[in-house]
Amino acid sequence: MTALSLTSPAFEDGGRIPDEYGYRAENVNPPLEVDGIPDGTESLAIVMDDPDAMEPAGKVWDHWIVWNVPPDATSIPQDWRATDAVEGRNDYDEVGYGGPNPPDREHAYRFDCYALDTTLDLPAGSTKADVEAAIEGHVIERARLIGRYAP
Repeated sequence: MTALSLTSPAFEDGGRIPDEYGYRAENVNPPLEVDGIPDGTESLAIVMDDPDAMEPAGKVWDHWIVWNVPPDATSIPQDWRATDAVEGRNDYDEVGYGGPNPPDREHAYRFDCYALDTTLDLPAGSTKADVEAAIEGHVIERARLIGRYAP
């Protein structure tokens, strides 16, 4: 059995996220690949956030929250329309993906993928805090991908 992993054909772990995925560019999600989904997984959740925003924004900035992704969705295409999943509200006060937009310097962005033993009963537009509370006790495994983006 392989461990859960999250990768992107657009950038390597720790590498630079291409400009097109930025908020002020095309503002579309990068393609993602999920592998090693553990047995018993009922759904996946993906959270993209920016911990480097603490200094300029005073908090970790939430860019994308999506849940109830089917466990057989091992490939999430660029500019994905989450018709089989549910998207939450990001810190741009929008539902869906909001790309990187660091105000000061290069930031590291975390893409976390959670394999869950349940589906979440949350409405579209819920926040990362709502999702974090709902997944507590239901995470089978987590994978992380880091991308960097500069203004």
